[in-house]
Amino acid sequence: MELLSFLLLLPILHLLFTIWKWVNDKRDQECYILDYQCYKPTDDRMCGTEFCGNVIKRNKNLGLNEYKFLLKAIVSSGIGEQTYAPRLMFSGREECPTLADGILEMEEFFHDSIGKLLSRSGVSAQEIDLLVVNVSMITTLPSLSSRIINHYKMRPDIKSFNLTGMGCSASLISLDIVRNCFKSYKNKYALLITSESLSPNWYAGNDRSMILANCLFRSGGCAILLTNNNSLKHKAMFKLKCLVRTHHGARDESYECCIQREDEKGRMGFHLGKNLPKSATRAFVDNLRVITPKILPIRELLRFMVVSAVKKWNRRGAPPKGTTQGPMKSAVNFKSGVDHFCIHTGGKAVIDGIGISLDLTEYDLEPARMTLHRFGNTSASSLWYVLAYMEAKKRLKKGDRVLMISFGAGFKCNSCLWEVVRDLDDGNVWKDEIEKYPPKTLANPYLEKYGWIQNEDISTFKLPEE
Repeated sequence: MELLSFLLLLPILHLLFTIWKWVNDKRDQECYILDYQCYKPTDDRMCGTEFCGNVIKRNKNLGLNEYKFLLKAIVSSGIGEQTYAPRLMFSGREECPTLADGILEMEEFFHDSIGKLLSRSGVSAQEIDLLVVNVSMITTLPSLSSRIINHYKMRPDIKSFNLTGMGCSASLISLDIVRNCFKSYKNKYALLITSESLSPNWYAGNDRSMILANCLFRSGGCAILLTNNNSLKHKAMFKLKCLVRTHHGARDESYECCIQREDEKGRMGFHLGKNLPKSATRAFVDNLRVITPKILPIRELLRFMVVSAVKKWNRRGAPPKGTTQGPMKSAVNFKSGVDHFCIHTGGKAVIDGIGISLDLTEYDLEPARMTLHRFGNTSASSLWYVLAYMEAKKRLKKGDRVLMISFGAGFKCNSCLWEVVRDLDDGNVWKDEIEKYPPKTLANPYLEKYGWIQNEDISTFKLPEE
């Protein structure tokens, strides 16, 4: 009888052990951010209106129409007076960069931000198990990840990844690599490095689709320390809830809308096509279609399904011509599952477009607008400056959910949802100046200083000597 009872108990014990093992493994697969450090270059690399105007005037290939185009683009860009540029811009060598210029730009960021991050967290470089670096527009030998490993004397068994060509959405791609590695290895530290090298990528021609990039991109970067060690979750800042990647590279129109290429005279640049807004919208919609069920409560999904069904039914019996119907809201309410929206600072139009699509308020868009104004478009690292703004404003409270949305060449749209693990108020890169934001006005001084060019005649145009 006892033997029979034991035999009957075995399957139950096995089931309980299987459940316990699944739960235990699941806990070790979580992805936490322990700390992050955005990069603020030194003040001698700050570029205001006058400096940017001088850089533009140095390009002898521009005519009146190109100057007018640039003025219009800069004034409406949402970028302010305190963004940063690479050092070679200040020595007037942007048209003849060297490999050393690109490496110097990256190493200044690496040594500053990684050093601060490791020092503040109390984690040594030798404890890092996984290193993922994404810098799209420069490739070196040895790789940038190897340069970091050499500088900080990291372990010989460290697993490293070096990503290039991934564009502005690269930091979430790097995050996905970290997340997947965490599924296979327990109790690990990961260091994610995201930036962009502008030094070798200034466009010196007059193709409008390529000179536009000169107006938008600025220097920046971020170092992020992550772990899947569940015993450290009380020290964590954020916990990753889900991540969705959408890639439309198979569509020729999407693939070609953001592409590095040479112009007709062989000058290398970054082409931003007219079909970019359409491609971005398509990728955004497809990405939302996948991530929405993962981040919104069931009640909101049911509400949307009912309202959509009613709207579809009403269309079958549309009112006669000349009559009116009141508007019926059918859009998904993303605020039912998201507290904060961390939007890529690709430009004012990008921020406005996402705001309209998700029915966001100016309060929701403020972190992205202020980041664009203060730091410009820092490519893949821009999301983390937006996140730091929220932290500095003391908006991030325990249990809040933050949705990150990024776009990149390819064409790609990537998004993820974070849960705030504890109240946050450090401020990171915004710490010393957050009280100044938002400013009373975001009016761009370019129009006041260079607006005269709009009244010039193309036949007599000549830049004044200063």
